[in-house]
Amino acid sequence: MFRCLAVLLGLLPLPLCELTLRLVGIGELTEASYPEIGFESIHPLFVLNTAGDRYEIAKNRRAYFYPDSFAAKKDAGEFRVFCLGGSTVQGRPYSIETSFTTWLELSLNAADPRRKWEVVNCGGVSYASYRLVPIMRELLAYEPDLFVVYTGHNEFLEARSFANTSPPMPLSRVRTFNFVRSIWAGYSRLEGTGQTREILDAEVNALLDYRGGLSDYHRDVDAQDATASQFGENLEEMINLARSAEVPLVLMNPASNLKDTPPFKIERRADLEDRMAAQFERLLGRARSSSDAAKKIELLESAVAIDGQHAGARFLLAHAYLAQNDFKEARAQFIYAKDEDICPLRMIEPLHKALQSVAEATATPVIDVRGDFEARAADGIPGDGFFLDHIHPSINNHQVIARLLINHLIASGTCKPQREWEAIRDDRYVEHLGTLDTPYYAKGKQRLEGLVRWTQGRANKLRDGTSLPPGLD
Repeated sequence: MFRCLAVLLGLLPLPLCELTLRLVGIGELTEASYPEIGFESIHPLFVLNTAGDRYEIAKNRRAYFYPDSFAAKKDAGEFRVFCLGGSTVQGRPYSIETSFTTWLELSLNAADPRRKWEVVNCGGVSYASYRLVPIMRELLAYEPDLFVVYTGHNEFLEARSFANTSPPMPLSRVRTFNFVRSIWAGYSRLEGTGQTREILDAEVNALLDYRGGLSDYHRDVDAQDATASQFGENLEEMINLARSAEVPLVLMNPASNLKDTPPFKIERRADLEDRMAAQFERLLGRARSSSDAAKKIELLESAVAIDGQHAGARFLLAHAYLAQNDFKEARAQFIYAKDEDICPLRMIEPLHKALQSVAEATATPVIDVRGDFEARAADGIPGDGFFLDHIHPSINNHQVIARLLINHLIASGTCKPQREWEAIRDDRYVEHLGTLDTPYYAKGKQRLEGLVRWTQGRANKLRDGTSLPPGLD
């Protein structure tokens, strides 16, 4: 009995230390806790205007962010929503005027005019989750009432080094562990014995921003696994940041064009013998020339039995099953094709699983955009009827995303709608669309054409800092 009491007394300082650190806000899991990734510099996204009455997107960030602003002094009763993510949040290939963020603000003000609703667009072109974390840290200073995070498509756009990436530690939730670890990391860096920190450029440096960037992509399973792991950690860190400030956060499960987006780059299995590779090509060629859907399926199944990592064969097989109205198998093959794409510009399944896992572990609400799009597709497989390209929803589907969000806010009691608010919303939608002129849509079409060239590795920028003349292919 005495020994047990002695052990308990000996351990007592640990829970007391943990409680103290939590009370004073020390020892949270932050970028400093896991110093494997950092940035050359971090510049604020928002700065005060010359009048000092509004925060605006900083001019030096406008290559990636569209200008948006909010009042420096928050009105009494105002509800401020910050939406973080990539180009989908920004509304590309159009802009924030037709993004779900604008439709959400119009919907909220139509539904509940008793308070002022402001939705701020923080969508950065090509921004991945690791670039959103510093932005959220900044946004905490601007009196947020809600964070909405739509991310997952951009995790493979930049060259990353995972040589020094540590696996997630179960003790990372313990403040005492993080506090001691941060002190040790600082000492190690002073002594020159710490881990090498991966330092990324201050702004996005996407591989596809350069002519021939597609050639930089190759199959790397280890890097893909590390990316999925870090993606989950980044989501968890954003959730922790929001909770430390007692600000609700909603994750969104992104959707992508499965049916009508072929793989951007295809590679055969690296270990495929020449004899088997030749047999695979024969099967693939026969399948392409066959007009018999059943025979095509038979040939392609034989081909993927030889090389299941060939995204092109998976995509052809998916369409063959689709022609036979086997929607379940078609969807499975479309997902294989997406995940085996050597240039993964659409969110892969390990990232979807990481998002769901973090959401469940932290009890964070998820708006299932992907599930909604699939439920509304006649065959359960979203395609060009939902998207303008591989990931960017059409304008009417941005309105759908806004509807999913406001439905969540109504269900949670955050928004208390007046009667027949949908009719008021629809009128405001029509009124807003009337403010958009022909050049707005023309610029969107122009951006879409540029985006197609970008996905094909045909950007005009060269690695030496120069650029090819526009339109030169």
